[in-house]
Amino acid sequence: MAGHSKFKNIQFRKGAQDKKRAKIFAKISKEITVAAKLGLPDPNANPRLRSAIALGKAQNMPKDNIERAIKKSYDEDSENYESVRYEGFGIDGVGVIVETLTDNRNRTAGDIRSVFSKHGGNLGETGSVSFMFNHLGIVKLPKSAGNFDDIFEIATDAGAIDCDLLDDEYEIACSTDELHQVAENIENSLSCDITSQLTWKPSNQIPLNKEKALKIIEMIEVLEDHDDVQEVFANFDLPEEILDELQ
Repeated sequence: MAGHSKFKNIQFRKGAQDKKRAKIFAKISKEITVAAKLGLPDPNANPRLRSAIALGKAQNMPKDNIERAIKKSYDEDSENYESVRYEGFGIDGVGVIVETLTDNRNRTAGDIRSVFSKHGGNLGETGSVSFMFNHLGIVKLPKSAGNFDDIFEIATDAGAIDCDLLDDEYEIACSTDELHQVAENIENSLSCDITSQLTWKPSNQIPLNKEKALKIIEMIEVLEDHDDVQEVFANFDLPEEILDELQ
């Protein structure tokens, strides 16, 4: 394990602006419904559902929205979503992974392919990009949870493989199949709110200048705006001064 991250994962997701809040809530609601339908509607007995609810709370999602999403899983007439991953390339060979929940593979595939094409990229085959990333489970907790040495020890004991202190939070990595157990172990050791989710972290990153970065960011934002898209990951890097300018 390392005290500082060896890589910066450029993962763009919607911010908390009011105009985008409804889109965020819709995506989290879909994940809650799917998690409840695939497992039990009780978060105490369903780790995936518990993680989805925690993510909703972290985004200040109203309790009524969460309960409504869980109740929707009981509805036999509601849509049946499946997880589908799309992989492709943006400009300069930037690898992009798009995680979706869809009730129509053909529609989603066509839409995602169109976005890549319109932004100078192309949709690839399964496995064409993912080999350039590490698929990990990530547990996040606030910096106020404790000092690094204590959190490092708790993370190690919980079964984590990496622990990083970022600006205002800890990011703890583990294998994907142990995510929920590691999250539960950490939660039992600390009295703070945590979130956990699966992520793709690039093994290496492609440096881009400002002009090209703006183009790939535009493509990612269009992908994220799609109702079926849950997460987008890409393996490009920016100098800090350009990153600050874009924020």
